[in-house]
Amino acid sequence: MEAAIIGVGMTTIEKSKVGETYADLAWEAVNKALNDAGLGIDDIDNVITTSSDFWDGRTISCMAVGDASGVRYKNCSAVEGDGTFGAAYALARSLSGDYKTTLVTAHSKGSESISSIITNAAFDPIYERGLGLDMISACAMQARAYMHATGTTPEQLALVSCKNHKNAKDNPYAQLPMDITVKDVLSSEMIADPLHKLDCSPVSDGCCAIIIANADFVKKIKAKPVWIKGVAFCSDAYFMGDRDLSKAKALEEAAKKAYSMAGITNPQNEINVAEIYDAFTYQELMWIEGLGLAEYGKAGLMLEKGIFNRDGKLPVNPSGGLLSGHPVIAAGLYRIAEVVLQLRGEAGGRQVNAKRGVAHGVNGLCGQSHCVWVLDKEK
Repeated sequence: MEAAIIGVGMTTIEKSKVGETYADLAWEAVNKALNDAGLGIDDIDNVITTSSDFWDGRTISCMAVGDASGVRYKNCSAVEGDGTFGAAYALARSLSGDYKTTLVTAHSKGSESISSIITNAAFDPIYERGLGLDMISACAMQARAYMHATGTTPEQLALVSCKNHKNAKDNPYAQLPMDITVKDVLSSEMIADPLHKLDCSPVSDGCCAIIIANADFVKKIKAKPVWIKGVAFCSDAYFMGDRDLSKAKALEEAAKKAYSMAGITNPQNEINVAEIYDAFTYQELMWIEGLGLAEYGKAGLMLEKGIFNRDGKLPVNPSGGLLSGHPVIAAGLYRIAEVVLQLRGEAGGRQVNAKRGVAHGVNGLCGQSHCVWVLDKEK
């Protein structure tokens, strides 16, 4: 595999970007990515937009950001779901030999949506939807299953929130930078047992763009490439009752394939930084284990020892993660962009010492589908 990310662009993540349309957000992120790569829009062969009709409140939502993403007179396609999956589609195009560069965008405005209604509609209309389930209540059940199976404590979950909100203080793109304590988390409003308000990511608006290029094009430009060494995704059963909610089997399989592609045999020692889809505190711990960065049930203990802190052996979400800003569809693409900045040494106050990193995205209820990216500063 010889392709690299040569440009990234992010908008700040905010509670409500009421003065900006989806196209405005895409325009900002795309131009930042082009400037980062030192390219013009005419250097882009094709475009992948990532969006969701439900979250956008319109059908064929990809079309509304097309002009702002530079799709006119270009090959364009769309992905509905997390930005990591859109990026995987873009990578396939860049590696096909038909395109030298692919621009990927992903956007979301949670402020213009009602999450509980949208995520309730994701459930089966006959058997589950009428129960009133939504993403938060479903994930609360998963959190309880995981805690019961592993002995992970509410205090360990709370530590994830404390770590990530503190990390966000050095991230100019983050929505919720702040110092909080375990007591603050556990005394915050109970949203769905065992998840308190500070165990949950906020409602957010934002857009991210990245540019992927094949190796031949990279040779011709002056951008700082971050090489894509492994990418894989895997899905689990749709009905939650058909899964073991206490484990992330689909993530385990995706991670194994991505690591194999990248030649990684011991991820705990060979990965230097991880940006993980932490929509809820328990998920960071579950996904750490699913990614092979901790043994099953041990992530909470490793967190207590400071291993996942920004100054620890294996920093996880040094950006502040999704707990500090969660533009739903764009969330995974932000994770990729953050790892790119880390590997280029351009992460500012949130910088860690890293040459290889992993980025992670999620689709579906309770992590039904996972996408794993292994990135390296060396070819």
